Amino acid sequence: METLYYIILVPMVYVAFGVFFIGTAIRLIKIFREPKHPTTLQIFPEKKPKWLWALSDTFLLPTVRKHKPVLWVFLILFHVGILLLIIGHLELFGEFEIFQIIPHEVFLGKGFVGLIVSISLLYLLFRRFKSPVRELSVPEDYYLLVLLFLIVIFGSQMDWARRWYEYGELDVEHYRMYLSSLLHFQPELPYEITDTGHSFMLVLHVFFANLFLMFFPFSQSMHSFLSLPMNKLRRGFVYGQENT
Repeated sequence: METLYYIILVPMVYVAFGVFFIGTAIRLIKIFREPKHPTTLQIFPEKKPKWLWALSDTFLLPTVRKHKPVLWVFLILFHVGILLLIIGHLELFGEFEIFQIIPHEVFLGKGFVGLIVSISLLYLLFRRFKSPVRELSVPEDYYLLVLLFLIVIFGSQMDWARRWYEYGELDVEHYRMYLSSLLHFQPELPYEITDTGHSFMLVLHVFFANLFLMFFPFSQSMHSFLSLPMNKLRRGFVYGQENT
């Protein structure tokens, strides 16, 4: 069991990040090398400032809000929650004053961020079992949503154990020791990481996160990286300057 834990928590992590970064770079290079679209993608009437409307299209999803308000609510909750969870994971590497503008313990939200993201993912998953979304869905869509849900639920369980159930054997400092050792390429697994009651949850959390990182560059979700550039084109804002 210790050997399996080590494989998942150390070499598999390095492999997952390697595949993610290399795969992402290759996919983006291929996308940018594709022939340019022969016709304009710009939408009319124009609205200025174009850069501000491009940001609105990317992050506020106005079209979804107009036509599917319930879906919009869950998408916004999901994306905001993911952002807060990313900040929480960055804080596991050390103290960042910029993130402590509002003083808090790691993770943000006292466990409720993970709960909200989990509920949002369940909504996004189960809506795919209903027409017409079911007919438009492919296995990849279900796979990514299930992976994300498993990542979030096992990660949140560790946070809930500390905050809601007063479980103190595995705390933030133990995570920091583990992550810092990976970052400095001197992997070390503290006793609390592999031999306490909740260690299996960490292992499952990392395992599913590894799978997600390795699969993501080869999925259609890669196009999410292009959301802002595409919305800039749609608003007529190219190469950092507005077209006139």
